[in-house]
Amino acid sequence: MNVRAFTADESSGLDSKIRGSYLGVIEKIPHLLELGINAVELLPVFEFDELELQRRPNPRDHMAIAKDSILSRCKLISEPWDCGGLYLVGRFPNWDRWAEWNGKYRDDVRRFIKGDHGMKGSFATRFAGSADLYRVNKRKPYHSVNFICSHDGFTLYDLVSYNNKHNDANGEGGKDGSNDNFSWNCGSEGETEDTIIKALRFRQMKNFHLALMTSQGTPMMVMGDEYAHTRFGNNNSYGHDTAINHFQWDQLESKKNNHFRFFSEVIRFRNTHGVFRRENFIGKKDITWHEDNWENLESKFLAFTIHDENRGDIYLAFNAHDFFVKVIIPSPPKDKRWFRVVDTNLESPNDFVCEGVAGIQNSYNIAPYSSILLEAK
Repeated sequence: MNVRAFTADESSGLDSKIRGSYLGVIEKIPHLLELGINAVELLPVFEFDELELQRRPNPRDHMAIAKDSILSRCKLISEPWDCGGLYLVGRFPNWDRWAEWNGKYRDDVRRFIKGDHGMKGSFATRFAGSADLYRVNKRKPYHSVNFICSHDGFTLYDLVSYNNKHNDANGEGGKDGSNDNFSWNCGSEGETEDTIIKALRFRQMKNFHLALMTSQGTPMMVMGDEYAHTRFGNNNSYGHDTAINHFQWDQLESKKNNHFRFFSEVIRFRNTHGVFRRENFIGKKDITWHEDNWENLESKFLAFTIHDENRGDIYLAFNAHDFFVKVIIPSPPKDKRWFRVVDTNLESPNDFVCEGVAGIQNSYNIAPYSSILLEAK
């Protein structure tokens, strides 16, 4: 969250004296609670300081922070790469204290959901907590801060609406910002009135959100994705103190009964199901992968069952193909039945039904670019 951008827009409905301030954020805490957010990462927490990295001692000395008697007890999160090209995802000096923004999670999940070849295994690894990166010393799955989008780069809506960055407004001739976005515009660049493309885009956003909120690790989303905020393809917009970055509260209201509803309900489902927040990395007894051909680079479908002895198993399937996949549903645990909680191909409110929809047979026809979640109870 950017403190100023969160409430700077007139649509926030706040007094002009507190718009864009910490007091403005406080006034909007009910929105965060309704969404289901329980922690906020502020970027930046103060005005940008161009001299910061010239100061000694450097206020970003992560070793000193990790060993400080007070700061070491805080939640410490690193963005383990820098503008000089250093990339330390999974290798950031952490002293078992620092969590990390998992850039590999972002890239692998983006590529799988949009339908790239050969990404099924990587998607499974990221979903399961990125043990290849974080199962070292005393590190836990929660040290992986999973995300699809962050403060820079594309918003979630732009991720499914643009193949290329559109940064002309930044005054740098379009040379700024990353060219490696792993995005897909779903058939048309930018805004469109094509109802089929628009439906696919919102389905893809739901797929991303479901994957994020059911993955092992700590999920992070950027403000505005809960109502599909767009920066119109600008992936390096930090210098704009305008609506391109400002949270648009009127747009939020227009999405309360569909897009926002789905996002908040999925967050709530995660918060009430401990199976998505395991203390330790997933073992063989914790998950069944319904897959026997991991080497098939053409396959863009993955299904699996997460086992929960205390509450009930969860079945998830993600179809990134452009055609229907009819899948055999495994038998539920003894004395239980499958209930459909999520089908991203359905429109609101049927895309998420908290109590679940009964009557699931032994097979399910999963639509192109869609995902389902079943709960055994």
